[in-house]
Amino acid sequence: MIDRTPPSLDLVVLSLFCVTGSNVVVFLHGFPEIWYSWRHQMIALAHAGFRSIAPDYRGYGLSDSPPQPDKTSYRDLVSDLLGILDSLAIPKVFLIAKDFGPRPAYTFALLHPERVLGVVTMGVPYMPPGPRAFEKLLPEGFYISRWQEPGRAEADFGRLDAKTVVRNVYILFSRSEIPIAAENQEIMDLVDPSTPLPPWFTEEDLAAYGALYEKSGFETALQVPYSTYLLLTGHLEKTPA
Repeated sequence: MIDRTPPSLDLVVLSLFCVTGSNVVVFLHGFPEIWYSWRHQMIALAHAGFRSIAPDYRGYGLSDSPPQPDKTSYRDLVSDLLGILDSLAIPKVFLIAKDFGPRPAYTFALLHPERVLGVVTMGVPYMPPGPRAFEKLLPEGFYISRWQEPGRAEADFGRLDAKTVVRNVYILFSRSEIPIAAENQEIMDLVDPSTPLPPWFTEEDLAAYGALYEKSGFETALQVPYSTYLLLTGHLEKTPA
């Protein structure tokens, strides 16, 4: 089922219902992902008696792009999640998130604890908003450092079609070593075109991701996780201890 909920945009929310369960799980994706990333888990939890919901964030997949992608932030994702729950009349949920998804999940739980039954995250631990000292220890070519530079990732990705960008990112992040580019390289240059996809990521998966990123582009997708983390600081200063 696809629900369209308009906090301020049309967001596409995939929802699987079970017959008897009343508990709701919301899955929050990362980058370069979409609701499709959670399809197997949604089905498994629906069979286990949960209602499973997976939204595409604004500017991702099937959801509308915001009018000003460069101003989109984690605050918007948190507000969108609240709007989704309100529009579907869901009082409380479990949140499951991966990659950068834990950041809006943790923030939502801090700001709206009365709406959260539990939080499960993978990949990124809780980090209070603010300057991250560890980033100063990372090399200049580290992928996060590069993608935080205004316009750099957009220019790097813009040399390729969306399907190739997604392919390259999944190859890079299936490796044990962290993607670090040399001074004369961009992150996309780290992937040999002859490198096969990881065995858990099929050509069918790649086609699905590629088609949706062809629609949405990468502007908002890069803006939120790599350019707006510090904007959460003021938002959380108002949160009761």
